[in-house]
Amino acid sequence: MILDNLPLVVPIRRLDQDSSTVYQLGYHVGLKGQYSGSKEEKYFIHNHLAFTVKYHRDPQTDSARIVGFEVKPYSIKHEYEGKWNEKSRLTTCDPHNKRTVVNSNTPQEVEAKKEIIFTYDVEYQESDVKWASRWDAYLLMNDDQIHWFSIVNSLMIVLFLSGMVAMIMLRTLYRDISRYNELETQEEAQEETGWKLVHGDVFRPPSNSDLLCVYVGTGVQFLGMVLVTMIFAVFGFLSPSNRGGLMTAMLLLWVFMGIFAGYASARLYKMFKGAEWKKLAFRTACMFPGIVFAIFFVLNAIIWGQKSSGAVPFGTMFALVLMWFGISVPLVFVGGYVGFKKPAIEDPVKTNKIPRQIPEQAWYMNPTFSILIGGILPFGAVFIELFFILTSIWLNQFYYIFGFLFLVFIILLITCAEITIVLCYFQLCSEDYLWWWRSYLTSGSSALYLLLYATFYFFTKLEITKLVSGLLYFGYMLIASYAFFVLTGTIGFYACFWFTRLIYSSVKID
Repeated sequence: MILDNLPLVVPIRRLDQDSSTVYQLGYHVGLKGQYSGSKEEKYFIHNHLAFTVKYHRDPQTDSARIVGFEVKPYSIKHEYEGKWNEKSRLTTCDPHNKRTVVNSNTPQEVEAKKEIIFTYDVEYQESDVKWASRWDAYLLMNDDQIHWFSIVNSLMIVLFLSGMVAMIMLRTLYRDISRYNELETQEEAQEETGWKLVHGDVFRPPSNSDLLCVYVGTGVQFLGMVLVTMIFAVFGFLSPSNRGGLMTAMLLLWVFMGIFAGYASARLYKMFKGAEWKKLAFRTACMFPGIVFAIFFVLNAIIWGQKSSGAVPFGTMFALVLMWFGISVPLVFVGGYVGFKKPAIEDPVKTNKIPRQIPEQAWYMNPTFSILIGGILPFGAVFIELFFILTSIWLNQFYYIFGFLFLVFIILLITCAEITIVLCYFQLCSEDYLWWWRSYLTSGSSALYLLLYATFYFFTKLEITKLVSGLLYFGYMLIASYAFFVLTGTIGFYACFWFTRLIYSSVKID
């Protein structure tokens, strides 16, 4: 329930030393219990709500504003005399006789074909809380230490990783490049091994190159949206008091970031010697949103079938499609046109006419294995924050700790880039030059772990028994994992793209 944009809370006194009050969002519809002396469990419904509306009086203007909305739910079997009609009065809850409900000693049991009478009373209390700070009670953090702990933990992992990566890179690359360049002078170039051998194939366009362009473009669009949303949120533009503000901001940003998607995919496409940029722009504009929209539409149809008030109305759906085809698609085409008009990105080394044979790979360099290994670290870096986000979405709590989230996001970017570069380097050293798709999938595979964790969370933390609710959960988590895949994959891809161009441009090649 909401009053003056404030959600309803139940104050609960804590039993520990400071006996402070914590707030539970919303009230429980009922409870399960047994009568004293009997073993049989019964269900009781909270059919009386005692509301407390807190207001703050402004001394200058003498007007008052609402600063709090609390409730104490009770379960009571209401009684009245004679037959029920319009003028009936309850003997258990009667304002005329000053009888209000103060306890649940005679609770209302839930039974088939029995009537339940719902009642409420309202009490107004003056409060010292000013209107500007009325949200503070809702956003009290009970666990900020856990967040700091998780951030420090992730940072330790990242620093350790960065140190390792930097050492591997600097030592290996510096040694390799200087050694290769010396080899040239000593005319021992026949003995060269490792990544330099594949210089003639490393920039050969991959199979399904148009699909890779589409996914990279989508990832750029998503990255732009997430970054700008986070920056807005960190500066406090998206407070939880503005209901739905976050979602609106994200949708609008997604639509306007389409221009970058078109540009990024067209630049890559031209590098792969592609010619049909319009087809590519259309696929970029429709692929990811199309899949997400299809899942969302099915989920919404299921909610509609349940006659739930949580369903998105048809008008809103239509507005979303209009934004997608009216703003996003044209912008992707504009970006694609600009990107395709620019001169193609030059490869630092020439590509041979005949593809080189890839030697037998060790078991740990098997694509599936290295891709799955690559996803563990990015997921590990965001794992604890993920728990809080899931809790705030599915257990109906506020998530407003965007400062922490921003830090975690930066950590995620760094981890994705580093792990992909390391695995790409090992891959090139074992003379396997098929790195385009693998770099995308290496960091993108963290989305698989996200989905697995969401499944684990579903069975351990949530008590969902209805099929529809379960379908909703997994449908939305599938959308989230797909988005996470596109985001992390693109980061990994660009890290590798930069890295391979860097190392091959710094070596003298005949």
